[in-house]
Amino acid sequence: MRTPWALLVVALAACAGDESPGTAELVLYNGKIFTSSVEKPWAEAILIHGERIVAVGTSAEVRAKAAKGARSIDLAGRVVVPGFNDAHDHIGAAEPAVMVPTVTDPLPEPSFALVADSLTAAVARNPAGTRLEVLVGERVFSDPNARRATLDRIAPMHPVVLVAWTGHGKIYNSAALAAAGVGDTIQDPLGGRFERKNGRLTGLIEEYAGFRLMVPGGMPDSMVRAAFRARADSAVRVGITSIQDMTTSLEPGQIAGLADSLDLPVRLRLIRLPMTTPAGRDIVPWRAIPTRRSGRVTISGTKYILDGTPVERLATLRAPYSDRPDWYGRLDFPPDTLKAMLAEILAAGDQPIIHAVGDSAVGLVLSTLTQLAPDSVWLRLRPRIEHGEGLAPDQYRRALELGVTVVQNPTHLGLGAVAAARYGPARMRILQPMKSLLKQGIVLGLASDGPQNPFLNLMLAVIHPDNPVEKLTMEEAVQAYTHGSAWAEFQEGEKGRIAPGLLADLAVLSQDIFTIPVERLPATRSVLTLLGGRAVYDPNGWLAAGKSGR
Repeated sequence: MRTPWALLVVALAACAGDESPGTAELVLYNGKIFTSSVEKPWAEAILIHGERIVAVGTSAEVRAKAAKGARSIDLAGRVVVPGFNDAHDHIGAAEPAVMVPTVTDPLPEPSFALVADSLTAAVARNPAGTRLEVLVGERVFSDPNARRATLDRIAPMHPVVLVAWTGHGKIYNSAALAAAGVGDTIQDPLGGRFERKNGRLTGLIEEYAGFRLMVPGGMPDSMVRAAFRARADSAVRVGITSIQDMTTSLEPGQIAGLADSLDLPVRLRLIRLPMTTPAGRDIVPWRAIPTRRSGRVTISGTKYILDGTPVERLATLRAPYSDRPDWYGRLDFPPDTLKAMLAEILAAGDQPIIHAVGDSAVGLVLSTLTQLAPDSVWLRLRPRIEHGEGLAPDQYRRALELGVTVVQNPTHLGLGAVAAARYGPARMRILQPMKSLLKQGIVLGLASDGPQNPFLNLMLAVIHPDNPVEKLTMEEAVQAYTHGSAWAEFQEGEKGRIAPGLLADLAVLSQDIFTIPVERLPATRSVLTLLGGRAVYDPNGWLAAGKSGR
């Protein structure tokens, strides 16, 4: 009579399919393994059969269960974590451009005078027609001189784009507008704005007007594949094994055509992000792409961006901005349009993913969900609020009842003086909740939405520079970056923890992130990344033929 252990091994072997000789079983032992499991957070060893974990425990327990001839790696005390799941990334093939540097610290907030000097030098160095881009912040966007006319005088023969580092605004010169096919007669799309003065475009472009220009038509498939491959290759070097991509700069038809041919070393979720036109939402191309879950690439979820960020004062607040008492921010879509969006997502049985930063925008999402369906329906669909930095204490209970998952990006937690000026002292004390969400039982996922380094993001999560009372422990932060992010894509039963039956997606780290000084965290790297039990990053050659780790 077979023991339950033997039955588990047989069942998992059947799921794994055929394995090449010598790779069917792998033991990692003598390690410091953080499982992301609340019940049993720490272990010493892991047994992997095929693509799944079959045992977790002490080194003696796990090695005793391994088959004769199983490969083994002595971790020598190294830390192992579940593969990180970047729940909010943006991958795309951008137009070739020269990035013009400016010296600013800690955020890209140069003055326009500095930008003008840097552009003048770049124009002299680069031939006419070269596209020049500069990362800037609110300081430039608020400067009335930082517009098309001045940029034309600096660079009449070079397309120039000043790009908000938040991604929610751009300033074009005439050459860049012409290259994008944008003229003075263009109409504002739903959810976006082209600033005008005396009937002429100033070059300032906000929200969906700018998002639409991020989708470069006619981008070769080879270039898109290369962009995904580069992002995936860099991901596995820092222990990321899953990426949820917002598809901001990709055409839906191209995505559908490439999904089956992307051969990547990570699991990839592609999230629909419909663009808009002056006539309304451009949803027809996305309706032709059904939800799919197969292989390493899935397509699911629908995202809309309801407001901007506090940096440009576009996050929508219930009380006015502290540094602009007559201004509350601006919704990209009116309430009836949001209701239509959510109703459509509900009818499709899809997951709603809404970018909502200000407390007013968050409140509108919660009230609209409430109007459309019972809590039990939303609990099944797990609506996501991306960022949710203004989610206020009086909204926590309703968010929990609706099954809302919040996906936060720790690089947003260091706005410093910018946040303090926008919100004022009282709101700063409740800004960007994370610890409070966990205390309420609200699921929290972490993601990049910027620098891909998860260890930089973990550092910011455990410090929370803007609001230290909301900082996480390292254990909480890693759980959010693994299990929380897996929950956010309905995959917590497949990955996100190191536990028997789950996929063997994990990373062995170069440093002990649980004990080193926080300032050393960003230098951490993976020394072995496994995806389904197979090495997708193995710089030491531990799993090369005939070798074991030391």
